[in-house]
Amino acid sequence: MPASRRGSGTLTTPSGHTLTIHTRTHDEEDLPHATKKTMADHLRRLESICISTPMIPTFVFGWPTGQEQGDFLAVDLGGTNLRVCLVTVQGEGKFEITQSKYRLTEDQKQDDGQKLFDFCAECLKTFIEFSYPCFQEKIDHGVLIRWTKGFGAPNTEGHDVAEMFRKSLAKYNVPVTLTALINDTTGTLIASHYVNPKNKIACIFGTGCNAAYMEHVKDIPKINHLGIDPNADMAINCEWGAFDSFEHEHLPRSKYDIIVDESSNKPHEQSFEKLISGRYLGEILRLIICELIDEGVLFLGQNTYKLEVPYSFDTAFLSLMESDPTDELLMIIGIFTHFFAVETTLAERQFFRALAKLIGRRAARLSACGIAAIASKMGYLDEGCSVGADGSLYNKYPGFAERIHEGLVDIFGDKGRCASYLSSSRTLSVSIPLIPCDFRSIPSPHS
Repeated sequence: MPASRRGSGTLTTPSGHTLTIHTRTHDEEDLPHATKKTMADHLRRLESICISTPMIPTFVFGWPTGQEQGDFLAVDLGGTNLRVCLVTVQGEGKFEITQSKYRLTEDQKQDDGQKLFDFCAECLKTFIEFSYPCFQEKIDHGVLIRWTKGFGAPNTEGHDVAEMFRKSLAKYNVPVTLTALINDTTGTLIASHYVNPKNKIACIFGTGCNAAYMEHVKDIPKINHLGIDPNADMAINCEWGAFDSFEHEHLPRSKYDIIVDESSNKPHEQSFEKLISGRYLGEILRLIICELIDEGVLFLGQNTYKLEVPYSFDTAFLSLMESDPTDELLMIIGIFTHFFAVETTLAERQFFRALAKLIGRRAARLSACGIAAIASKMGYLDEGCSVGADGSLYNKYPGFAERIHEGLVDIFGDKGRCASYLSSSRTLSVSIPLIPCDFRSIPSPHS
């Protein structure tokens, strides 16, 4: 591989101030490779003492055959919406989905946990997709380890959330049976493999971020005592959003990342997620803008109080800013005038779009490091595999998938450029023919 060098450059604000930025050229490979390796080594060390990155066994065994059939009600409790779905599995890798979305308010996310499940129970379901880390010893039970994605509902962490949901179903006389509690990433793993048997890794890039893959039971020491067939396979919910939490030894963080972390409802936790997920990218850009306002660089003489509200700058705005096709950047004008009541110059709008691109590209390339680590650990580099991906950031943010691909090319070399992209209704899969490299291990899910 060519020697790595970290490129540097500057971004000039409309008023002439210069911000230093760091970029990478196509032939630079050491940074993502090193990030991948330190991520893997750190995950292994943390696993040995049961902290930070759980690598949770899900008790979802084996791959689907593609011939399964039936109707299922599913509830996906995400970080932004509650989604209720009727899934008709038709065999031969085919399915249909009818769904409704219910927006979650911040009050609901912070209110008592039982009230949250009461809200879920009102929406009718029999199969729940629960997008938060839970300790499980059965597929239909799960003790919530910790909230992520900005949730903070009390009286929930450390409790069996499946049982809480059963109580809510009974309270509202919903005539259904809770048959499985799975993470959304595990659901994506199974669904994407059902559509395309080459899919062996699944990722969610939305309000939160996470990955899942199928592990050999014999390589999961934390469940050895359960007497499960060692030759079986079980899906592992990585919960990689927790990588590098607390110590912050490996992921490079800006001062804006530190502010986001320390002002969050879970300081020093979910460090990887706070650099990648849709919940935080808009807030990072807002903090940069606010600093420049305080320095007298932007919006002189205008009332900027609306921009001073935390999390008022939605990540969807970054998506719109990057995709604005007009010469005058009219979509960016609309964002700042409609939502924040401030006027912008063309130079300012060009600057904001450049910032959005930097933030979005960093998120995608860090995501590529996580995918590469799992593929290396499982030996998928030799045989090739596809990665099933889902989530609003992946599906809606312009160029996010392509930037992940770019990062994987940097890690694995020229052959990675042959990647193709496959779409299968709701689950979008990116097919990546991974090639060998000299790194071969991330942690088994040890106890």
